[in-house]
Amino acid sequence: MAVPAAFLAPVLLLCGLGPRLAAAHGPTGVECVLFNEEYMTCLWGSRETLTTNYSLYYWYENRSPVVECKRYLWDRGVSIGCHFNQSEIVQFQPFHVLLNASLNGQALEIRSKRMELQDLVKPGAPVNLTIRNMSSNQLQLTWSSPYPKAQCLEHAVKYKSNKDTSWIEHGVKGDIFSFPSVDYEKYYTFYVRSKINSYCGSTQLWSEWSVPVVWGRNTTSLAEEQLQWFWIHTVLVPIASCLLLLVLVVLLVRMERVWVILMPRIPNPSKNFDELFITHNGNFQEWAGVPKDMLESFKPNYSESICYVSELPSRESHDPQWDGSNRPPGGPGAPAGPREHSPYQNNYVGV
Repeated sequence: MAVPAAFLAPVLLLCGLGPRLAAAHGPTGVECVLFNEEYMTCLWGSRETLTTNYSLYYWYENRSPVVECKRYLWDRGVSIGCHFNQSEIVQFQPFHVLLNASLNGQALEIRSKRMELQDLVKPGAPVNLTIRNMSSNQLQLTWSSPYPKAQCLEHAVKYKSNKDTSWIEHGVKGDIFSFPSVDYEKYYTFYVRSKINSYCGSTQLWSEWSVPVVWGRNTTSLAEEQLQWFWIHTVLVPIASCLLLLVLVVLLVRMERVWVILMPRIPNPSKNFDELFITHNGNFQEWAGVPKDMLESFKPNYSESICYVSELPSRESHDPQWDGSNRPPGGPGAPAGPREHSPYQNNYVGV
Protein backbone atom coordinates (compact mmCIF):
# COMPACT_ATOMS: atom_id res chain seq x y z
CA MET A 1 0.00 0.00 0.00
CA ALA A 2 1.51 3.26 -1.13
CA VAL A 3 1.74 6.13 1.30
CA PRO A 4 0.38 9.42 -0.13
CA ALA A 5 3.07 11.92 -0.90
CA ALA A 6 1.03 14.72 0.68
CA PHE A 7 1.25 12.86 3.99
CA LEU A 8 4.76 11.51 3.64
CA ALA A 9 6.49 14.75 2.78
CA PRO A 10 5.64 16.73 5.93
CA VAL A 11 6.29 13.70 8.13
CA LEU A 12 9.74 13.24 6.67
CA LEU A 13 10.36 16.92 6.91
CA LEU A 14 9.37 17.15 10.59
CA CYS A 15 11.28 14.06 11.57
CA GLY A 16 14.34 15.00 9.58
CA LEU A 17 14.26 11.64 7.84
CA GLY A 18 14.07 10.48 4.30
CA PRO A 19 16.43 10.73 1.44
CA ARG A 20 17.17 14.06 -0.12
CA LEU A 21 17.99 13.28 -3.67
CA ALA A 22 18.82 16.05 -6.08
CA ALA A 23 18.36 15.73 -9.79
CA ALA A 24 21.10 16.72 -12.14
CA HIS A 25 19.02 19.64 -13.42
CA GLY A 26 16.67 20.11 -10.47
CA PRO A 27 15.87 23.32 -8.63
CA THR A 28 18.41 24.61 -6.15
CA GLY A 29 15.86 26.34 -3.91
CA VAL A 30 12.62 28.28 -3.65
CA GLU A 31 12.51 32.07 -3.79
CA CYS A 32 9.35 33.78 -2.53
CA VAL A 33 8.47 37.47 -2.94
CA LEU A 34 5.46 39.24 -1.42
CA PHE A 35 4.47 41.98 -3.88
CA ASN A 36 3.05 45.07 -2.19
CA GLU A 37 1.30 42.78 0.35
CA GLU A 38 -1.24 41.94 -2.34
CA TYR A 39 -0.01 38.55 -3.61
CA MET A 40 3.06 36.32 -3.40
CA THR A 41 4.92 34.10 -5.84
CA CYS A 42 7.35 31.30 -5.05
CA LEU A 43 9.59 30.24 -7.96
CA TRP A 44 11.97 27.29 -8.20
CA GLY A 45 13.27 27.32 -11.75
CA SER A 46 12.48 27.66 -15.45
CA ARG A 47 11.73 25.43 -18.41
CA GLU A 48 15.41 25.28 -19.33
CA THR A 49 16.54 24.04 -15.87
CA LEU A 50 13.71 21.66 -15.01
CA THR A 51 13.14 18.19 -16.44
CA THR A 52 10.06 17.22 -14.44
CA ASN A 53 7.11 18.79 -12.69
CA TYR A 54 7.45 19.52 -9.01
CA SER A 55 4.68 19.79 -6.45
CA LEU A 56 4.81 22.47 -3.76
CA TYR A 57 3.57 22.03 -0.20
CA TYR A 58 3.60 24.80 2.39
CA TRP A 59 2.61 25.39 5.98
CA TYR A 60 2.96 27.96 8.76
CA GLU A 61 4.84 26.82 11.82
CA ASN A 62 2.54 25.86 14.73
CA ARG A 63 -0.46 27.28 12.93
CA SER A 64 -1.84 25.34 9.98
CA PRO A 65 -1.63 21.93 8.30
CA VAL A 66 0.37 21.17 5.19
CA VAL A 67 -1.37 22.51 2.05
CA GLU A 68 -0.53 21.92 -1.60
CA CYS A 69 -0.27 24.87 -3.97
CA LYS A 70 -3.59 25.71 -5.58
CA ARG A 71 -2.34 27.86 -8.47
CA TYR A 72 0.83 26.69 -10.20
CA LEU A 73 2.80 28.84 -12.60
CA TRP A 74 3.62 27.04 -15.83
CA ASP A 75 6.23 27.50 -18.52
CA ARG A 76 5.53 25.42 -21.65
CA GLY A 77 3.96 22.60 -19.72
CA VAL A 78 6.43 22.56 -16.80
CA SER A 79 5.54 23.92 -13.36
CA ILE A 80 8.01 26.59 -12.30
CA GLY A 81 6.25 28.35 -9.38
CA CYS A 82 3.19 28.89 -7.23
CA HIS A 83 0.90 31.92 -6.87
CA PHE A 84 -0.57 32.83 -3.45
CA ASN A 85 -3.58 35.08 -2.98
CA GLN A 86 -3.68 37.70 -0.23
CA SER A 87 -5.96 35.50 1.89
CA GLU A 88 -3.30 32.77 1.98
CA ILE A 89 -0.54 35.07 3.26
CA VAL A 90 0.23 35.38 6.99
CA GLN A 91 3.04 37.69 8.09
CA PHE A 92 5.10 37.38 11.28
CA GLN A 93 4.64 33.60 11.19
CA PRO A 94 7.47 31.25 10.13
CA PHE A 95 6.73 29.93 6.62
CA HIS A 96 7.94 26.57 5.26
CA VAL A 97 7.94 25.14 1.71
CA LEU A 98 8.61 21.61 0.44
CA LEU A 99 9.12 20.55 -3.18
CA ASN A 100 8.93 16.95 -4.29
CA ALA A 101 8.78 15.05 -7.55
CA SER A 102 9.32 11.55 -8.94
CA LEU A 103 11.93 10.89 -11.60
CA ASN A 104 12.72 7.38 -12.88
CA GLY A 105 11.13 5.85 -9.82
CA GLN A 106 13.15 7.96 -7.40
CA ALA A 107 11.72 10.57 -5.06
CA LEU A 108 13.13 14.06 -5.48
CA GLU A 109 12.60 16.33 -2.51
CA ILE A 110 13.75 19.87 -1.76
CA ARG A 111 12.99 21.56 1.49
CA SER A 112 13.35 25.30 1.83
CA LYS A 113 14.71 27.12 4.80
CA ARG A 114 12.44 28.90 7.22
CA MET A 115 11.11 32.20 5.84
CA GLU A 116 9.54 35.32 7.44
CA LEU A 117 7.13 36.84 4.96
CA GLN A 118 7.39 40.39 6.38
CA ASP A 119 11.03 40.29 5.28
CA LEU A 120 10.06 39.33 1.72
CA VAL A 121 7.85 42.35 0.92
CA LYS A 122 8.59 44.23 -2.30
CA PRO A 123 6.63 47.52 -2.45
CA GLY A 124 5.17 48.95 -5.61
CA ALA A 125 7.08 51.65 -7.46
CA PRO A 126 6.34 55.26 -6.39
CA VAL A 127 3.91 57.24 -8.55
CA ASN A 128 2.84 60.85 -9.14
CA LEU A 129 6.31 62.40 -9.07
CA THR A 130 5.99 66.19 -8.92
CA ILE A 131 8.63 68.95 -8.97
CA ARG A 132 7.95 72.42 -7.55
CA ASN A 133 10.10 75.56 -7.61
CA MET A 134 10.48 76.64 -4.00
CA SER A 135 12.81 79.57 -4.73
CA SER A 136 15.04 80.91 -7.48
CA ASN A 137 17.43 77.96 -7.25
CA GLN A 138 15.70 75.32 -5.07
CA LEU A 139 13.46 72.44 -6.16
CA GLN A 140 11.17 70.15 -4.19
CA LEU A 141 10.36 66.64 -5.39
CA THR A 142 7.30 64.83 -3.98
CA TRP A 143 5.67 61.48 -4.75
CA SER A 144 3.19 58.93 -3.47
CA SER A 145 3.36 55.15 -3.00
CA PRO A 146 0.81 52.42 -3.74
CA TYR A 147 2.02 50.51 -0.66
CA PRO A 148 -0.76 50.58 1.99
CA LYS A 149 1.62 51.29 4.94
CA ALA A 150 3.46 54.46 3.96
CA GLN A 151 5.03 54.75 7.45
CA CYS A 152 6.88 51.47 6.83
CA LEU A 153 8.76 52.77 3.78
CA GLU A 154 12.08 54.39 3.14
CA HIS A 155 13.02 55.78 -0.25
CA ALA A 156 15.94 56.46 -2.54
CA VAL A 157 16.14 59.30 -5.06
CA LYS A 158 18.59 59.28 -7.95
CA TYR A 159 19.13 62.11 -10.40
CA LYS A 160 21.57 63.59 -12.86
CA SER A 161 21.70 66.46 -15.31
CA ASN A 162 22.29 66.31 -19.02
CA LYS A 163 25.92 67.27 -18.40
CA ASP A 164 26.60 64.62 -15.72
CA THR A 165 28.12 61.24 -16.53
CA SER A 166 26.93 59.31 -13.45
CA TRP A 167 23.83 59.15 -11.26
CA ILE A 168 23.71 60.67 -7.80
CA GLU A 169 21.62 58.75 -5.24
CA HIS A 170 20.26 59.96 -1.88
CA GLY A 171 18.35 58.11 0.84
CA VAL A 172 15.11 59.77 1.98
CA LYS A 173 13.03 58.90 5.04
CA GLY A 174 9.84 60.68 4.05
CA ASP A 175 8.19 61.35 0.71
CA ILE A 176 9.80 64.78 0.06
CA PHE A 177 13.21 65.47 -1.42
CA SER A 178 14.68 69.00 -1.56
CA PHE A 179 17.20 69.85 -4.23
CA PRO A 180 19.08 72.90 -2.91
CA SER A 181 20.84 74.18 -6.02
CA VAL A 182 19.96 73.93 -9.69
CA ASP A 183 21.55 75.24 -12.86
CA TYR A 184 19.01 76.77 -15.24
CA GLU A 185 21.26 75.94 -18.17
CA LYS A 186 20.79 72.21 -17.47
CA TYR A 187 17.88 69.85 -17.31
CA TYR A 188 17.56 67.17 -14.62
CA THR A 189 16.03 63.69 -14.56
CA PHE A 190 14.76 62.18 -11.27
CA TYR A 191 13.82 58.61 -10.26
CA VAL A 192 12.45 57.28 -6.94
CA ARG A 193 12.21 53.76 -5.47
CA SER A 194 11.09 52.36 -2.07
CA LYS A 195 11.64 49.49 0.34
CA ILE A 196 10.42 48.36 3.77
CA ASN A 197 12.27 50.16 6.59
CA SER A 198 13.80 48.50 9.63
CA TYR A 199 10.76 49.24 11.80
CA CYS A 200 8.46 47.01 9.75
CA GLY A 201 10.80 44.35 8.42
CA SER A 202 14.27 43.31 7.50
CA THR A 203 14.59 43.20 3.74
CA GLN A 204 16.76 44.37 0.90
CA LEU A 205 14.02 44.11 -1.72
CA TRP A 206 13.66 47.47 -3.38
CA SER A 207 10.74 48.39 -5.57
CA GLU A 208 11.23 49.09 -9.23
CA TRP A 209 12.35 52.59 -10.16
CA SER A 210 9.51 54.98 -10.80
CA VAL A 211 8.68 56.61 -14.08
CA PRO A 212 11.16 59.50 -14.47
CA VAL A 213 10.28 63.15 -14.09
CA VAL A 214 12.30 65.86 -15.87
CA TRP A 215 12.92 69.48 -14.93
CA GLY A 216 14.63 72.14 -17.08
CA ARG A 217 15.18 72.54 -20.80
CA ASN A 218 16.57 69.78 -22.93
CA THR A 219 18.89 71.32 -25.54
CA THR A 220 18.26 68.42 -27.92
CA SER A 221 14.53 68.68 -27.43
CA LEU A 222 14.77 72.45 -27.81
CA ALA A 223 16.53 72.05 -31.17
CA GLU A 224 13.92 69.55 -32.30
CA GLU A 225 11.17 71.90 -31.15
CA GLN A 226 12.71 74.79 -33.06
CA LEU A 227 12.99 72.61 -36.15
CA GLN A 228 9.35 71.65 -35.85
CA TRP A 229 8.31 75.29 -35.51
CA PHE A 230 10.45 76.15 -38.53
CA TRP A 231 8.62 73.62 -40.68
CA ILE A 232 5.29 74.76 -39.32
CA HIS A 233 5.92 78.44 -40.04
CA THR A 234 7.72 78.10 -43.36
CA VAL A 235 5.88 75.19 -44.95
CA LEU A 236 2.62 74.26 -43.30
CA VAL A 237 1.29 77.76 -42.64
CA PRO A 238 1.83 79.05 -46.22
CA ILE A 239 0.37 75.88 -47.75
CA ALA A 240 -2.63 76.03 -45.46
CA SER A 241 -3.13 79.74 -46.25
CA CYS A 242 -2.99 79.09 -50.00
CA LEU A 243 -5.46 76.24 -49.74
CA LEU A 244 -7.81 78.35 -47.67
CA LEU A 245 -7.56 81.22 -50.13
CA LEU A 246 -8.23 78.87 -53.04
CA VAL A 247 -11.30 77.48 -51.32
CA LEU A 248 -12.60 81.00 -50.69
CA VAL A 249 -12.06 81.98 -54.33
CA VAL A 250 -13.94 78.92 -55.55
CA LEU A 251 -16.78 79.66 -53.18
CA LEU A 252 -16.94 83.29 -54.28
CA VAL A 253 -16.97 82.37 -57.96
CA ARG A 254 -19.50 79.59 -57.68
CA MET A 255 -21.84 81.16 -55.18
CA GLU A 256 -23.30 84.35 -56.58
CA ARG A 257 -25.18 85.07 -53.42
CA VAL A 258 -22.00 85.05 -51.36
CA TRP A 259 -20.40 87.34 -53.94
CA VAL A 260 -23.30 89.81 -53.74
CA ILE A 261 -23.23 89.80 -49.94
CA LEU A 262 -19.49 90.29 -49.63
CA MET A 263 -19.05 92.71 -52.57
CA PRO A 264 -22.37 94.46 -53.33
CA ARG A 265 -22.60 96.28 -56.66
CA ILE A 266 -23.10 100.05 -56.86
CA PRO A 267 -26.24 100.78 -58.92
CA ASN A 268 -25.83 102.91 -62.14
CA PRO A 269 -29.27 104.21 -63.25
CA SER A 270 -27.97 105.95 -66.42
CA LYS A 271 -27.87 102.67 -68.33
CA ASN A 272 -31.55 102.12 -67.67
CA PHE A 273 -32.48 105.34 -69.56
CA ASP A 274 -30.34 104.81 -72.66
CA GLU A 275 -33.25 103.31 -74.57
CA LEU A 276 -35.56 106.21 -73.61
CA PHE A 277 -33.35 108.87 -75.16
CA ILE A 278 -31.66 106.93 -77.96
CA THR A 279 -34.39 104.68 -79.29
CA HIS A 280 -37.57 106.58 -78.38
CA ASN A 281 -36.18 110.13 -78.60
CA GLY A 282 -37.47 111.02 -75.16
CA ASN A 283 -40.99 109.73 -75.81
CA PHE A 284 -41.86 108.50 -72.35
CA GLN A 285 -45.14 106.90 -73.44
CA GLU A 286 -43.45 104.71 -76.02
CA TRP A 287 -40.54 103.88 -73.71
CA ALA A 288 -42.92 102.99 -70.89
CA GLY A 289 -44.98 100.87 -73.27
CA VAL A 290 -48.28 102.75 -72.85
CA PRO A 291 -50.84 101.41 -75.42
CA LYS A 292 -52.03 103.79 -78.14
CA ASP A 293 -55.69 103.33 -77.31
CA MET A 294 -54.92 104.51 -73.81
CA LEU A 295 -53.18 107.58 -75.21
CA GLU A 296 -56.23 108.32 -77.43
CA SER A 297 -58.49 108.09 -74.40
CA PHE A 298 -56.73 111.06 -72.87
CA LYS A 299 -57.39 113.32 -75.94
CA PRO A 300 -60.60 115.52 -76.08
CA ASN A 301 -63.41 113.97 -78.15
CA TYR A 302 -65.52 117.11 -78.90
CA SER A 303 -65.31 120.24 -81.23
CA GLU A 304 -66.67 123.84 -81.10
CA SER A 305 -67.84 126.02 -84.04
CA ILE A 306 -66.31 129.45 -84.42
CA CYS A 307 -68.62 132.23 -83.18
CA TYR A 308 -68.12 135.63 -84.82
CA VAL A 309 -69.28 138.69 -82.87
CA SER A 310 -69.63 142.19 -84.45
CA GLU A 311 -70.55 145.51 -82.85
CA LEU A 312 -73.39 147.56 -84.52
CA PRO A 313 -72.53 151.21 -85.32
CA SER A 314 -74.55 154.06 -83.66
CA ARG A 315 -77.38 155.78 -85.56
CA GLU A 316 -75.98 159.27 -85.32
CA SER A 317 -72.84 158.35 -86.96
CA HIS A 318 -74.76 156.85 -89.90
CA ASP A 319 -77.78 159.30 -90.40
CA PRO A 320 -76.98 162.08 -92.96
CA GLN A 321 -76.99 165.77 -92.01
CA TRP A 322 -79.69 167.84 -93.79
CA ASP A 323 -79.53 171.53 -94.37
CA GLY A 324 -81.26 173.98 -96.72
CA SER A 325 -79.31 173.04 -99.69
CA ASN A 326 -79.63 169.39 -99.47
CA ARG A 327 -82.95 168.98 -97.72
CA PRO A 328 -85.00 166.44 -99.39
CA PRO A 329 -88.00 167.45 -101.26
CA GLY A 330 -91.19 167.94 -99.47
CA GLY A 331 -89.83 169.97 -96.65
CA PRO A 332 -89.96 169.31 -93.11
CA GLY A 333 -93.52 168.28 -93.24
CA ALA A 334 -93.16 165.96 -96.13
CA PRO A 335 -93.78 162.41 -95.33
CA ALA A 336 -90.85 160.19 -95.00
CA GLY A 337 -90.30 157.70 -97.67
CA PRO A 338 -89.27 154.19 -97.14
CA ARG A 339 -85.81 153.73 -95.48
CA GLU A 340 -83.05 151.75 -96.97
CA HIS A 341 -81.99 148.66 -95.24
CA SER A 342 -78.48 148.97 -93.71
CA PRO A 343 -76.16 146.09 -93.77
CA TYR A 344 -75.11 146.89 -90.21
CA GLN A 345 -78.63 146.79 -88.86
CA ASN A 346 -78.62 143.15 -87.86
CA ASN A 347 -75.98 140.88 -86.35
CA TYR A 348 -75.76 137.36 -87.63
CA VAL A 349 -74.63 134.70 -85.30
CA GLY A 350 -73.80 131.49 -86.87
CA VAL A 351 -74.16 128.62 -84.73
